[in-house]
Amino acid sequence: MTEPRCNGGARLAYRCDRPSVQIKNVPDQVHAVMRQRAAEAGQSLQEYLLALLVAEAEQETNAALFERIGRLSGGSMPLAHAVERVRADRESR
Repeated sequence: MTEPRCNGGARLAYRCDRPSVQIKNVPDQVHAVMRQRAAEAGQSLQEYLLALLVAEAEQETNAALFERIGRLSGGSMPLAHAVERVRADRESR
């Protein structure tokens, strides 16, 4: 099996058929911190940042979470009605 190459160029450690992301104007201090963290993790900066992006993309957003909870909750009722039902239940005990 041959190693992947893009544009007839050098061998690459990544797949050419995937999209790329470029971030411009990264503050020097942020770049330094990310390079240090990548080194501590034994990764290249690209590997480290890709892992962060993947982890972020796998996290459910609050909006999606609330929508899912809303579908699972079995319905809703006005607060006044809920208070009335709780009081009635407490008084029946």
